Amino acid sequence: MVGFNKIILIGNLTRNPELRYTPSGTPVANFGLAVNRRFRQADDQKEEVCFVDIVVFGKQAEHCGQYLSKGDVAIIDGRLQQRRWETEDGQRRSKHEVVAQSVTFGPKKQSHAGEPGGGEEEYPHDHSYESEEYA
Repeated sequence: MVGFNKIILIGNLTRNPELRYTPSGTPVANFGLAVNRRFRQADDQKEEVCFVDIVVFGKQAEHCGQYLSKGDVAIIDGRLQQRRWETEDGQRRSKHEVVAQSVTFGPKKQSHAGEPGGGEEEYPHDHSYESEEYA
């Protein structure tokens, strides 16, 4: 049977990216993404939020660590992955996460002039990055 695994998400970072390196030196960034969904139920406007863990590898991970922060908008194009492990006390654990193949940075929120931290941070010219495939 042939499978297809593709996911595209647009949301806001729930925390700053955590950048680390594998023993072989490959950069890896992890962050959370909140994806909002608005819908109408009867006469009420409702909203639900889905929280998703994102993993990014390679040069793209370094760019995410440098240019993204909590609250920023990001477009994630990737695949769903389930990780399984066993804890020190022998319990089996698993979790789903999205491995990003590309991350596109959304516009930064503009600060009011004169405020501390004011001004807009500039992204590099091309702010969509393709990930090297590490699985």
